Amino acid sequence: MDVKALLRTHPAWLDHLESLGGFDLAFPADLPSELLRLAVPHEDVNAVIAARPEPGSAQWWLAERCAYSLVSTMGALDDPPPFRVLPELGPYFYVYVYLAALPHTRRYHRELGIPEEVSWATFTDLGRNMAVHRKRHGTGGLHAPHWFMLHARGILYELGRLQFNRGRLSRAVTTDGMPVGPGDPALGVHIPDFHGPLTPKACDASFEWARRFFPRHFPEEDYRVMTCGSWLLDEQLARYLPADANIVAFQRRFHLLDRFDDSDMLSFVFGGDATDLSELPRRTRLERAIADHLASGGAWYGRIGWLHF
Repeated sequence: MDVKALLRTHPAWLDHLESLGGFDLAFPADLPSELLRLAVPHEDVNAVIAARPEPGSAQWWLAERCAYSLVSTMGALDDPPPFRVLPELGPYFYVYVYLAALPHTRRYHRELGIPEEVSWATFTDLGRNMAVHRKRHGTGGLHAPHWFMLHARGILYELGRLQFNRGRLSRAVTTDGMPVGPGDPALGVHIPDFHGPLTPKACDASFEWARRFFPRHFPEEDYRVMTCGSWLLDEQLARYLPADANIVAFQRRFHLLDRFDDSDMLSFVFGGDATDLSELPRRTRLERAIADHLASGGAWYGRIGWLHF
């Protein structure tokens, strides 16, 4: 496999990787136990183990540099070039990149005094996104491999029902009414799949946890707002769902700003069942709302919202 030929379609990423030195790729001695601890689905464990890259191979070269890219930017808010989906690497290549980087992430967490429970809750998003991949595609793999870069670099933390990532307010976000401007610190709010109902009580606990967690562990970062960009904030959902629905209650927390196209909504809700819009299942109230709205000629959007830290 000519890895560099594959990467030439992503020249900025290739330049970044070639600028890095080698990295000591070390994988857990008890790999099956480590994978299960990271919530890797049982049906993927044997396939992941079989896909381990061989020392001296082109995949090994790339894995070294991808892992070094993570470790060399640990904790930094300026992101390195994102990992790309390259089918030629196989479905589990990035799992090994993250396995090599996680001991360094754990050390970073310990230096900051991050509790072990938070570290491991955060890391198990690796297995969760493998489950998301199977839900959406029906095959093994890691969904959106660039996403876990935030976890591995010490940027994102799972605090109860919600996840929060350290960051800065994007210049693309309208800031009307916000007490901050583009480039100022802002926490991103994320709602992971496979994590139970989005109840107001669970969300209250997560937001309160975040308000204690980040000043304690990142006192130099002055967060005043949290932002969320999600299809869950599309105000059209309130037309179909009861006023006391969890999604509607979640929307009410936010001051809503920009609308954007969100092609991820259908696959998030329906998984592999979203291939034919005319045959969308209507098993739940949410599925009926989404399918009926589309059948009537409507469209769904993502929405950006903010709330005070």
